[in-house]
Amino acid sequence: MIRWGEEKRKEDPGFFCRKVVEGVPQPVWVVSDARRVSDIQWFQSSFGDVTQLVRVVASEESRQQRGWVFTAGVDDAESECGLDHYGAFDWVIENHGEDQKLGQQLGKLVDFIHSKLQPSVCEDRAERS
Repeated sequence: MIRWGEEKRKEDPGFFCRKVVEGVPQPVWVVSDARRVSDIQWFQSSFGDVTQLVRVVASEESRQQRGWVFTAGVDDAESECGLDHYGAFDWVIENHGEDQKLGQQLGKLVDFIHSKLQPSVCEDRAERS
């Protein structure tokens, strides 16, 4: 499966990104699992200035506390670390196991997303709540 996905990306770097958004109009896209610079470039070229890049980071220690164990050939592959040195993120969310801090950071991101929605979308959601 991994090999097939890599071959598809080599043929067409936007293949999987297009599949995600195909036929689904949204006022805001939150892409939670971009893995490569080509994914970011595709969203930026397709959606322009409304693209917000969110990076979630966690210390190795906090990841190990959750049961993560480094696996050579997997955790050092491009699919896992291809964005480690990409520096142009709009948001960096730290997930080191501190629930209150994580909640505050996510709250700011959610507030920002709400600020970009059309007022009618926000009002419709508020009425349904």
